[in-house]
Amino acid sequence: MTTSIPTQCKRGLVLLAMAAACAGVHAAPVPPAKQALVDKVLKLWNPDNIGQQMLQAPVADAVQQARAMLQGRAAPEKRDAAMNDIVGEAKQFMADATPITKGSADKLIPTTIAPLLAERYTEEELKQLIAILESPVKKKFEAMLPEMQKTLGEGVAADTRAVIDPKLQGLKEKIGLRLRAAVTP
Repeated sequence: MTTSIPTQCKRGLVLLAMAAACAGVHAAPVPPAKQALVDKVLKLWNPDNIGQQMLQAPVADAVQQARAMLQGRAAPEKRDAAMNDIVGEAKQFMADATPITKGSADKLIPTTIAPLLAERYTEEELKQLIAILESPVKKKFEAMLPEMQKTLGEGVAADTRAVIDPKLQGLKEKIGLRLRAAVTP
């Protein structure tokens, strides 16, 4: 026999890959009543916003880094004009990218998230999940989140200001010194 071990491994991997692909194709069909419950959960949950949420963090970080880089390096009027342009660019990026990520999510949800929900939840559990997602108490709580976050944030800031502000000022000074040293020829 002249078949080498690597060739046998390759054949084995190909067979495993084909078996895995076929396993996904031959998954048990979801009963229509259960699929309707899965679809309702997906509608209430809005997972298609996940892509937009994933973009917001790096865009916000980029804007914040730009703001930090301009601080102390540019005259206030130039800094403000540059930041207005940067914020405008970031908003335009989000406006352009959001439909792309939403379209991708809409395409992938039926083949990724929906099967997971159908597989891991019973019809009764899906009904309970829908009740939670539709709950007026949940909606009231979510409506209060911004107020609660603001109130807590203000309280923490007031409570820690005497300790944190000097430390924050020291950090800013250290960063400023490092930046000046890095840009000074």
